[in-house]
Amino acid sequence: MSFFDEPDEPRTATHTAAPRRRASGRGRRPPTDRQAIVIRRAVAAGGLLLLLILVAVGVSSCESSARKNALKDYNDNLAGLIQRSNQTGRRFFGVLAGASGASNAASVTSQIGQTRLQADSQLSSARNLSVPDAAKEAQRNVVLTLQMRRDGIADAGRYLQPALANTTNQDAVTQIAADMAHLYASDVVYKSYALQQLASALRHAGVTGAQMNGGQFVPDIRWVTPSFVAGQLHVALAGQSSKTKPAPGIHGHKMDACSVAGTALSTASTNTLTASPPPTFTCQFTNDGQNQETNVVVKVTVSGTTVSGQGVVAQTTPGVQSTAQVKLSSAPPAGTYTVSATIQKVPGETVTTHNTLTFPVTFH
Repeated sequence: MSFFDEPDEPRTATHTAAPRRRASGRGRRPPTDRQAIVIRRAVAAGGLLLLLILVAVGVSSCESSARKNALKDYNDNLAGLIQRSNQTGRRFFGVLAGASGASNAASVTSQIGQTRLQADSQLSSARNLSVPDAAKEAQRNVVLTLQMRRDGIADAGRYLQPALANTTNQDAVTQIAADMAHLYASDVVYKSYALQQLASALRHAGVTGAQMNGGQFVPDIRWVTPSFVAGQLHVALAGQSSKTKPAPGIHGHKMDACSVAGTALSTASTNTLTASPPPTFTCQFTNDGQNQETNVVVKVTVSGTTVSGQGVVAQTTPGVQSTAQVKLSSAPPAGTYTVSATIQKVPGETVTTHNTLTFPVTFH
């Protein structure tokens, strides 16, 4: 029996030991393999996080750049629009200053109508600007600025005809002065509000070096006073009351000299002037009375024609020389004429023999 049994013992041992070796060798991984997997997973997670951060930074950078560019474009477009508006203002005030009383009232009113159309177009452009969120507050004041300018010009245009009439309507001149205050207020709204709000938006966005337009629409704050408006329109305002008794003492003026384009005119020899464009006469005169005078009218006429012009000086002082700018209403016909420059009589004036100078002038 032992002969047959002995060969079985090694097989039994081999059969039972083999599974233990397989279980021991294949059921576990070395510690170094687990660490490598953990490391690889951490690296992958870190890479993904880094990618997300880079994407977020890139998106934020693009958004910041887009905001800056939008603000820059808005500022540039606004600067151009305000420049055009200020040019309209220069044309508007130039037309008013070139008025010569009632003689060209229709022409002046028509030209003011053209500036109103320009102002209306500029208001429309302001409303159609592409506005970034950071400039919304400034934009509201920009639109208000352009609307005030359009409305001020339009309203002044309605009062020009009565203001320039032969018998000047003082209420019309006063209303035009009120419209000028409206226009001056538009400068305040733009400079003190819209421009400051836009500058703040640019600064917070990190935009540097932006050129901002801070131009002025109203050239002189004196336009808000009726006497200055009357002087620029070359019309005379009526006294407070025709029944008011003049102050005691001597009243009056003396015409001293006149010139055209810097050349003094001679009373003794013929002066040669260009008829077109209509010349502007610069006349100096002195208050040789004892009282201040207001709304002093200086008139220039061309004999034998309907061509004339007048200027108004708001106030003169005893012993002090004043200057009146008088533009002719139209170009005189070619030829030789007598041109008279006269200071109109003021209340209480009794001697007017030295109020006028005459000049022989040949227009060509």
